[in-house]
Amino acid sequence: MTETTSTPPVSTDKPDERVKTRSSFRQALIRPELGGICGTILVFTFFLLTASDSGMFSASGVMNWSIVSSQFIIIAVGACLLMIAGEFDLSVGSMIGFSGMSIALLSVVFGLPMWMAIIATFILCMGIGALSGWLVIKTGLPSFIVTLAFLFILRGLTIFAAISTTNKTIVGGIKDAAEGDWLAPVFGGKVFTGLFQWLGDNGWIETFERGFKKGQPVVDGIPMLMVWAVVLLIFGHWLLTKTKFGNWIFASGGNAQAATYVGVPVNRVKILMFMFTAFCACVFATSQVIEFGSAGADRGLLKEFEAIISVVIGGALLTGGYGSVIGAALGAIIFGVVQQGLFFAGVESSLFRVFLGAILLFAVILNTYIRRMITGEK
Repeated sequence: MTETTSTPPVSTDKPDERVKTRSSFRQALIRPELGGICGTILVFTFFLLTASDSGMFSASGVMNWSIVSSQFIIIAVGACLLMIAGEFDLSVGSMIGFSGMSIALLSVVFGLPMWMAIIATFILCMGIGALSGWLVIKTGLPSFIVTLAFLFILRGLTIFAAISTTNKTIVGGIKDAAEGDWLAPVFGGKVFTGLFQWLGDNGWIETFERGFKKGQPVVDGIPMLMVWAVVLLIFGHWLLTKTKFGNWIFASGGNAQAATYVGVPVNRVKILMFMFTAFCACVFATSQVIEFGSAGADRGLLKEFEAIISVVIGGALLTGGYGSVIGAALGAIIFGVVQQGLFFAGVESSLFRVFLGAILLFAVILNTYIRRMITGEK
């Protein structure tokens, strides 16, 4: 008999060449929120140095740019999820004007209760969003083209409906129609009014010194617009990062054909994201018309581009499949702070558009670099 001996396995510390390791710096670079975080820090630092003495960071100043930022956040959340799913919606701004006018005409002109006008408008607008998504899926046309068509259709219908029923492009009387309504305060009311009165009484925030408002705090509560922004932000982040549907959104935008092969209902995901974008636009419009007490046919002009730019600044790729709701919200905050900060700093307001163009260009260049880093393209 021959004795056989087994050779023990030799362990080596040599790493598997098939596994690519990333440095901590590289991992930080591919986080979609990175650009938004850096931009937010830079913007706040700049205005703390240049506009802090003008009241920008007083209670009323903070409320001013917070409200503007909240408007951007509401529409940016919807645009972000849709872009991650690989589609665009250029009709968001027209949808804002259309839904606001719909609420005004249904309640003021046709006499429906405000709650019924609001619910009917939401159903109508989400139906239009579903139609946009269905047309994109069935025709195979780029969503850019389909929603560009709806941009003109909705804007034209808004102007036509207003003029044909009232001979005006601005319809007022909404505050009277909303008086005593149970649903209107959900969009146009304020919360924590007692807390702010207590803060004013104890000298924590500014109060009016004269007139019939003497003793009342300058900021008397948190508008529901801001509450909606926080709620949609939390919901969008949870949906995208904590649910199976969120994985479907990423898969639909990353590689729709491969996602279909593994059972992802890509068409349904995209149609639902068009509907959610319309829902966000309708929330924006409802809060706006109830706050202002009127609806205008030109409301929401260029908001679609501002929403897309917020999302791009927040790190989403234009090609889909990558992005963050938190990043989109940071991009919206940058917008709000800069728009109001230029006023407080005494800078010509027209430079805000210059800023938009410059930061969009920078964000696209940065996102292109990140995409190449992720995919390994040259």
